[in-house]
Amino acid sequence: MAPVDREQARGQRYLTGSPTRRVDRVQALKVFREYLRGVRAVHALHPSVTVFGSGHLVEGHPDYDLARETGARLAAAGFTVMTGGGPGLMEAANRGAREAGGVSVACAISLPVAEPPNPYVDQVVKFDHFFVRKEILIKSSYGFVAFPGGLGTFDEVFEAATLIHTGKIRGFPIVLLGRDFWDPLVSFLTTQTHDGAMADCTTSHFQLADSPTYAAVHIRDVAMKRFGLSYATDRRRRRAGRAR
Repeated sequence: MAPVDREQARGQRYLTGSPTRRVDRVQALKVFREYLRGVRAVHALHPSVTVFGSGHLVEGHPDYDLARETGARLAAAGFTVMTGGGPGLMEAANRGAREAGGVSVACAISLPVAEPPNPYVDQVVKFDHFFVRKEILIKSSYGFVAFPGGLGTFDEVFEAATLIHTGKIRGFPIVLLGRDFWDPLVSFLTTQTHDGAMADCTTSHFQLADSPTYAAVHIRDVAMKRFGLSYATDRRRRRAGRAR
């Protein structure tokens, strides 16, 4: 009989039914420690922008160049660039930020197949739980830029949009870069809105664009005008006006 690895065994235990209260308590403590570690890690960062995107579109693809330029533009606007730390478009955004002299951060997830963070990050925060990682990525940001991607990218974009839509966080901008990729999705959402399945304001949470400059300027302007962010010489400046 083939050996069962630890992750598989743990999954099988959960499938057999509800764990004991002790297991629940231990798991809750693990989640809390992970969340606290993440909050502490990003606490002193400059205001951040989180970039979502595929880990499969590597250097040589047009979207890689677009993400790299976006990272540079965001860094030039004074933002820390935060990604999931993977390869592909996440690497490109971190790379652009570093090349522009900005701060580049990775919120990396532990997976069964180990994958080190890309080499263009100044700080790595590691997580075991996707939901804790998403909370830190969203909690720390004044805006979001989404490039073409897969399930993870869609999950992150819709998580941010849902939190904005329900008032759990304020109306931070979500810029979808790459009209050819995102247009069909926005068209689908618009159709569902007209059919009554979604609220009328659903698509208003998204800004479609093809320009890295537009993304950086739009997020900067919203942060300054709507949330009271301002430039300061002290690298430990705090985030004036931000309320969640």
